[in-house]
Amino acid sequence: MASDSFQKRVNNLKRRLPGAMSRDRYRIQRGFSELHRLWKTGRRHEARGRLDRLDRQLKQSIERRQWRRSHRPSPDLTADLPIAKKANLIIDAITSNRVVVISGETGSGKTTQIPKLCLMAGCGIDGMIGCTQPRRIAAVTVAQRIAEEIGESVGGSVGYKIRFTDRSRDDGFIKIMTDGILLSEAQSDRYLNAYDTIIVDEAHERSINIDFVLGVLRTLIDKRRDLKVIITSATIDTGKFAKAFGDAPIIEVSGRRYPVDVRYPGDPGTVLPSEDDTHVESAVATVSRLLQTRRRGDILVFMPTEQDIRECCAALGGIADRPTTILPLYARLSGSDQQRVFAACRGQKIIVSTNVAETSITIPGITYVVDTGLARIPRYNPRTRITALPVVPISRSSADQRKGRCGRVADGICIRLYPEEEYLARPLHTPPEILRANLAEVILRMIALNLGDIENFPFVDGPAPQSVRDGFDHLSELGAIRESGGKAGKRRCVLTGEGRVMARMPLDPRLAKILIRAHREKCLHAAAVIVAALSIQDPRERPAGQSKAADAAHGRFQHPASDFLTLLNIWHAFQEAVRAKKSWGPAKRFCKMHYLSVRRMREWRDVLQQIAVVLREQGMLKGSLKDDIIVSPEMGPSHPNVSGDSHLDSQRLPFQYRPEETRYALYCRQRPRDNDFPGFRSVQTPPGMGGGCRTCGDHPAFCPNCGRNRQCLAGRIGWRPLPVHPSGPPLGTQTG
Repeated sequence: MASDSFQKRVNNLKRRLPGAMSRDRYRIQRGFSELHRLWKTGRRHEARGRLDRLDRQLKQSIERRQWRRSHRPSPDLTADLPIAKKANLIIDAITSNRVVVISGETGSGKTTQIPKLCLMAGCGIDGMIGCTQPRRIAAVTVAQRIAEEIGESVGGSVGYKIRFTDRSRDDGFIKIMTDGILLSEAQSDRYLNAYDTIIVDEAHERSINIDFVLGVLRTLIDKRRDLKVIITSATIDTGKFAKAFGDAPIIEVSGRRYPVDVRYPGDPGTVLPSEDDTHVESAVATVSRLLQTRRRGDILVFMPTEQDIRECCAALGGIADRPTTILPLYARLSGSDQQRVFAACRGQKIIVSTNVAETSITIPGITYVVDTGLARIPRYNPRTRITALPVVPISRSSADQRKGRCGRVADGICIRLYPEEEYLARPLHTPPEILRANLAEVILRMIALNLGDIENFPFVDGPAPQSVRDGFDHLSELGAIRESGGKAGKRRCVLTGEGRVMARMPLDPRLAKILIRAHREKCLHAAAVIVAALSIQDPRERPAGQSKAADAAHGRFQHPASDFLTLLNIWHAFQEAVRAKKSWGPAKRFCKMHYLSVRRMREWRDVLQQIAVVLREQGMLKGSLKDDIIVSPEMGPSHPNVSGDSHLDSQRLPFQYRPEETRYALYCRQRPRDNDFPGFRSVQTPPGMGGGCRTCGDHPAFCPNCGRNRQCLAGRIGWRPLPVHPSGPPLGTQTG
C-alpha cells in the first residue's frame, strides 16, 4: 500500500512536469531516478522527504511559468522597417519549425525586431529568449534599443550581459549577450535550459565563437525538443546554415529603402589618389571633397586601425570650414564615447570607424560611406604559434556590408578608394575564423564540455586536419591533456589536472599555464597581475593631438628591461592611487592624468578578480590576491613561458629609470655576451614555443608593423634579483 501511494505521487508529479520551466523540468526529471534508488534500497523516509522537496519545487516552477505567461510583454513592431512586412510569415515559421534561418540585408531591422517577433510567436515563457551578438558594443546598443521600443529601461524585461557587466535578470524575457558569454554559460548549464529560444545574430561573420555556438546548438537540437533556434545573417551563406540544420526554412527580408550609388577612383565627384598617397590621405581628401559640395548628411569613414583613425580625425579637424563633429569609433573606446556616434549633434557628423560599424550596429543619418577597403583580420601561423593582426584587403561581402551603412534615410553614396577591377577580383567571403585560427582553446573547451572528437563535431565548416593536430600538440606541450586510448587512427584525449584548471580560467591556455607554474614557483600574485593585463587590450591611450603628453605620462611606468614589469608598475601606481577609496572618482582622476583608459583598468581589475575566484576554487589561493603585489626574493626559481618584445615597447617612449627603485625584473638570455653579467644563468626556449611582437608576431630583427629595428626575445623567463652593472643598465635592456 505504501508503495502504491508513493508511486501515485510520483506519477502525479510526472503529469504536471510539462507545466514547469525548462531549467526546472530537466532538474526535477533527474530527481525521479534518485527517488526510485532511495525507495528500492529501503531508505523510504529519505525518499518521501526528497519527493516532498520535488513537489514544492515543481509547484514553484509552475507558478513562475504562469506568471511569465501573464506578464509577457506585448511589443509593437517598428512599422517602417522592411522586416515588418514579413512579420506574420516569420511568426508562423517560428511557431511551426524548431530552426529558422532569416536572411536580411543591412537595414532590414532583423537585429532589433526578431526578438520581439519571438515574443509574439509565444516564445519566452518556458525560458528566456537569448540573442547573441559578435561584439560588446552591439549587445549593449541592441538591448537599449529593444528596451526603449518596448517602453522599459534596460535590466527589466530586456537585459544584456557582456564580459564583466550583467544587466539581465533571471525573470527577464529577452537577454542580449556576446557569443562568448553563451559559451561560458554552457559550461555550467550544458543544455542551456535557461533559454527556450536562441537567436544567433550576424552569423555571416563566422567568428570562431559563432561557429562554436552553431555547433553546440546542432548537438542540442536533438536533445532538447523544446528548444528553438533562429539564425540571422546577411545574404551570405544562408544556404549553408540551412543545410547544417537539416534544411531549415529560409526567409529573406529586403534591406535598404533608398538607392546607393557606388563610386570608384576617377568617377565624378571622387578624388584620384596618387601612388604615394596613403589610405588615410586618400580618405581625408575624399571627405574634403564631400564637404566642399555642401551636401547634407553624415559621413562614415572605414579605417583598418586605431592609429589610422587618430591620424584621420586629426587631419579632418584641420580642413573643416563649417560646423562639423568628428567622432572616432572602435572597440577600445569607453561606452560613453561609443554612444556619442548615435546622438544628434550640431552640424555635419563625420564618424571614422574600424569594422565595428560594418555590421551589428546601425548609425542613424549616414548618407556617405568612404571605404578604404582594408581591415585588420587575425591570422594564426601554426609554425610560430603566433596570431598576427595584419592589415589586409576586405572581401566583396564585407565591402557590400559597408555600402549598406548608408541609404537608410535618403539616397546614399559609397565611395570606394580602390578600383572596381580590384573589388571584382577579391574573394566573395572572408574565410571563417576557424580556418585561420589557433584551435587549442576550442579543443580545450570541447573536451571540458564532453562534446566529443573535434573531427566529428558539427562545425558548419570543419577545420583543417593540420590545425587540429597542431591544437592537440599545443595543449599536450602545455600539459593540459593526455592521450587515453581511442580507435585506430583516432586521437582521444582527456584533461589532466592542470587542464581542468586551464579550462576554468577566463584566459588563453598559455596564460593559464603561466599561473599554474607561478603557483608552484611561489610568484602567483605578480604573475596574476601580468597575465590579467595580457588578456585585455592595452590600457594606455594616446589621444589625437596629445601623443607627446601621453608618452611622457606613460614613461613614468616604463621599465627598460621588460614590458611585463612596465605593466606591473602601472598596476602598482593605480592601486596606490585608489587604495581604500570607496568610489571610482580617484581612479578616474588618476587615469585621466596618466592617459589610461578607465574602462580597461576596470576590466583589468575584473579579470584579476575572476582569476582569484578560479584560483580559490582550485585550492591554489587562500584569501585574496594582494593589491600591493611585491616581487620578493622568496619568489623562487624561474618558470617557463615565452617572452616576446611587444608593441608596448615599440614607440620609443621616454622613461625615468631609477635603479635604486627597481630591485627585481623578468629576465631572458638574449646573446652569449649576457653571460658576462653576474647572477644569471643561460636558458633555452621551451620546445615548440617562440616569441615575437604581440601585434604582428614577427621574429626577424625588423618588425614592419612596429617600424623599429629590434630583436624579439624568446626563452625561459623568471624572477631574479636585478644587479646594476657598473658600465650600463641591467640585463635585459634592449641594445640592438
